[in-house]
Amino acid sequence: MERRQLGTSDLKVSPIIFGAWAIGGWLWGGTDDDEAIRAIHASLDAGVNTIDTAPVYGFGHSEEIVGKAIKGRREKVIVATKCGPRWTRTDGVFSMNVKLPDGREAPLHRVLKRDSILEECDMSLKRLGVEAIDLYQCHWPDTTTPMEESMEALLKLKDEGKIRHIGVSNFPAELIGKSLSLGPIVSDQPRYNLIKREIEKDVLPFCRKHGVGVIAYSPMEHGLLSGKVTMDRTFKGDDLRVKHPWYKPENRKRVIEALETVRPIAEAHGVSLAQMAVNWVISEPGVTAAIVGTRNPKQAVENARAASFKLRDDERAFLRKTFEELGQPV
Repeated sequence: MERRQLGTSDLKVSPIIFGAWAIGGWLWGGTDDDEAIRAIHASLDAGVNTIDTAPVYGFGHSEEIVGKAIKGRREKVIVATKCGPRWTRTDGVFSMNVKLPDGREAPLHRVLKRDSILEECDMSLKRLGVEAIDLYQCHWPDTTTPMEESMEALLKLKDEGKIRHIGVSNFPAELIGKSLSLGPIVSDQPRYNLIKREIEKDVLPFCRKHGVGVIAYSPMEHGLLSGKVTMDRTFKGDDLRVKHPWYKPENRKRVIEALETVRPIAEAHGVSLAQMAVNWVISEPGVTAAIVGTRNPKQAVENARAASFKLRDDERAFLRKTFEELGQPV
């Protein structure tokens, strides 16, 4: 699999990145640790060299699984994790109430204060079992904390060798610019796919202009664009798709119909709808890579193949037009 330079960093990432949110279990209906480790190994064997995780993915559990999986393979893996969402603090910006693995409920806050970032990094290093994190990203903005304070902590971690590069996630273009004025931001991680393209208005153009790498998450919109989500599929418990607007029956039906319209393109390339959707994302100018959630070895191999072909310009345009016509979920 090819390698792409991430922004101005020296990181050469695979265009497909292993997304470790689902293996943490939280909001995805649980997880199987052994299967998750096998999935990571299969992904690495298939040519993926980058894993993206975060403390909040399973409240530390995802990072722990990643740490176990990369033991003995650390030199071949680029590890990306994040800071910000805290379930043990009540300062910062309130995000939501969550249920912890022990059954307790807690408020989740987005905190990018200096002391919180420094504390989080040490905990992530321990869970991951690494001496340095290759890409350390602010997960969400914290409007209660000046970016100057956050960047001071991140630069301190970089100077100490605990992190190699700094990135942001879910930041608007203006805040990415502010961050860039304070330190070397090498990447932004926004949500981007065929039906969620808001970043094309300002974030993506800004990143292209200023040499900031773009790592897109949800390239299949939580699996909806995979073609595997039928009308009779149900979701239970804390699965985030229970409340996802595009998963409502009337909206899901429209997406399924659109996928059938573009299916001939996937068939022409001998790939699945999921692989085609991911390939569309990683082919967009300015997008460095896409984070693809993976829960088992079979998915790992299928996801890696999304980078093995090239859509023609007319095919990309037809895909864009087809999903643009869906408009917004009702």
